[in-house]
Parts: sequence; C-alpha cells; structure tokens
Amino acid sequence: MKKMMTPRNFFIQTFGCQMNVYDSERIAQVLCAGGCRQVNDPAQADLIFINTCSVREKPEQKVYSALGRFRRLKKKNPNLRIGVGGCVAQQEGQGLLDRAPFLDFVLGTKELGRIQEVLEDMEKSGARGCAVDLRGRIDPYERLPLSPGPGRATSFVSIMQGCDNFCSFCIVPFVRGREVSRPSKDLLEEISILSSQGVKEVTLLGQNVNSYGKRTAGEPGFVELLEKVQEIPGIERIRFTTSHPKDLSPELAEAFGRLPKLCEHIHLPLQSGSNRILERMNRGYTREEFEEKVLNLRRACPEISITTDMIVGFPGEDDQDHRETLQAIEKIQFDDLFSFRYSDRPHTRASLFPDKIGEEVKQRRLSELQAIQKRITEDKNKAWEGREVEVLVEGPSKARAQERTGRTRTNRIVNFSGESVPVGAFAKVRVRHAFAHSLKGELL
Repeated sequence: MKKMMTPRNFFIQTFGCQMNVYDSERIAQVLCAGGCRQVNDPAQADLIFINTCSVREKPEQKVYSALGRFRRLKKKNPNLRIGVGGCVAQQEGQGLLDRAPFLDFVLGTKELGRIQEVLEDMEKSGARGCAVDLRGRIDPYERLPLSPGPGRATSFVSIMQGCDNFCSFCIVPFVRGREVSRPSKDLLEEISILSSQGVKEVTLLGQNVNSYGKRTAGEPGFVELLEKVQEIPGIERIRFTTSHPKDLSPELAEAFGRLPKLCEHIHLPLQSGSNRILERMNRGYTREEFEEKVLNLRRACPEISITTDMIVGFPGEDDQDHRETLQAIEKIQFDDLFSFRYSDRPHTRASLFPDKIGEEVKQRRLSELQAIQKRITEDKNKAWEGREVEVLVEGPSKARAQERTGRTRTNRIVNFSGESVPVGAFAKVRVRHAFAHSLKGELL
C-alpha cells in the first residue's frame, strides 16, 4: 500500500447502523496505515470524512446539517479536505458534489476502501473525486492488520453486504447492492486476529445474516458459520444482526439452545402487526408466521431476549391496521423495540404509493406504540431486580466515570460501581434497580 503524499490528521463522523460503525473503523485503519492520525476534534483535522445513512429521512437530514457545520471549518482552513461516504453518497453520487461546492470527494458503499487512493489522486490532479460503483468487491478494504482499538472487548465483523429482499419501503438494495457473502476463511481469520488482540465478543453483521452463504458455492450456511466461530479460542460471546423473519430457520432457533457462546438475544424486525400492511411492505411473512417463529425461539431458549423494529404510518395504514400492530406488541411482549415514522425513500415502491399518512397521525400512532412498549420493557427489566448476571465490562459508564458499564448476555446494559474492574473482564453483578433502558447493580 502506497503512503499518502501528505500525512493528515483525520476526523470521522458516523451516522446510522452497526455496519457503518464497522466501515468507519476499517476506513480509519486504511488511513492510519497510510501515515494518518485520527483525532476526536474536527477543528484539529485537515481531513473530515462523514459516513452516512439514508435508510430513513431523519439520519439523511443529519448529514446535511453536519456538512453545514464542517463548511464553516473549511472557510477558516481552505486546505481542509471534506469527504462523504456510505449510503447517502451512494444514493446521491455526483449530485452531492453539485449541491455542496466545498465538498472534495464522494465514496459509495463499495468504494470506501479506496479512500487513500482517491486522496492521492486529488493531491496530484487537484480535481474533486466521485466513486460510487456498486460492482466493487465484497471486501473493499485491503488486507490490513486489524485493531479493535485500545481497551476494546467487543467488535463488529461484517459477514455479508447487500440485500435481495426489496421490501417496498427500504432503500438498502439500492445503496448496498445485492447480497454477497464474504469468504468464511477471511471471516474466521479476522475473528481469530481480534481474539488475539483481546476481543471477547463479536457481533456478526449483515442486512440479512440468515442468507449467509446461500449464493456462494462451497461456503457454509449461517448456522454452520456460527458453529465455526464458536470454536475460536478466546471468543466468549457471539451476537449477530439483523435477521429477516421469513428466513429464520428452525435450525437457527435451535442453535440458541445448543451453542454456549451464542448470546440469548435476537433482533427480529416485525415492522407491522397488520397482515395487509406486511403484504404491502413485501415482507414475505404473516403476523401468525412471525409469532410461530418467536414461539420456536422461546421453546429453544426460554431466557432469550427478542427486540424488533416497527414502522408506523406506512402508506395506506388505517386505524384497524394500527390497532393490530398494538395488539401484536401486547401479545408478543418484545423486550424492546425501535420504532419509526414512515418516510419515503428514493427508488422504493412505497414512495410511489398514493395513500400517504399525515404527519400528525403518524406522530400520534408512534406515541401510542412507544407508550405500550415502554411499559412492557420496564416490566421485563424489573423482573431482573435481585438476580445475578454476568456482565462483559466495556468501559466507564457514560453518566458516572467511577462506574463501569457492560451488557448481559441478553443485551441489557448494566451500570455498577467498580473502577478497578478492567475492560474485557466478566463481572458478576447483582441487579438492584431497573430503569427503562438500563439496569443498575452491585459487584459481587
């Protein structure tokens, strides 16, 4: 790998999902390998890179707000380079450069690993850069020594890119491309390296992890991949996200009761409790089929924590559809959920549907849904009071530096006093108080 002509201080701002966090970490590794240094203050940087999300309208708006802030820095420092990557970059391409004359380069989702090459080309030519080819390799990064960062106990690992499901509301296939699985040999080597660097927990990432290996001859399926990760010494916990309900197999449900390192948590997006709306969303399952998969998971692993996503105000959603969604939440009893108001996304079928829902109605429905789930989550968390849990320590608590924070195997955040407990240690903690989004306990 050639070094950049001028080593730079760089700052990365990341919006969106865990896949973007993973991508930003790899981009930082590419830049550091080329002689750059990462800084935490954009005012100290002479390269700012924004890794973007366009899955909903709100995170996309945040990108343009960030560009406005960084534009002011460029006025003070004309030599500052500003780049945008990820899903908004893939979606808008050259249009971003046209809209923001102060922007220097744009990198699509399959071109992120070329960041150093693009910077070098800019140094030579003085021209702005735009690379948004979706036909790039599945692993766009050169093979680098992996580093999860100092004192990290957990790490994301991307196992596949893209999605073939084409849900009517979702832009992912258009900005991430079609499903492609990374070679299992590369994945297992990456996880082994992370383990040797002190990582205890890995989260396997994909838009639909259940499809891993299905379209690649000679590769294991997803459950077999989990079994192979299970065998890697030093890795004590395995998580994954996200599963598409239509592809969740009985074998995967059974794996939760069989694989000791597989954490008792799954994120399974329902999106709506109305079969009519699920069909319009092109989700490929009914509410009843979803509920049967939840039963299979709970039979295999009674302690399993199940979280979900919900969209309110999808085009054509009437009051009865909304009531059915609320009924589904009450019946299934998710441990937590992430809920969003529907917003049109470019290129999607739903954006062309004529029967849009007003913003006031969407907000009312969102508030009703969130109130029900808040009660359910608080009740479920309260059931942990007095119980002993194993916490993988991730670092100091955000609220109190003298406290440690980490997660249980069921993905609940636990804060407890214990400054002497090192990052990466497994702590036995008794839960004393439950809150809506976390637990508080004492070290045993």
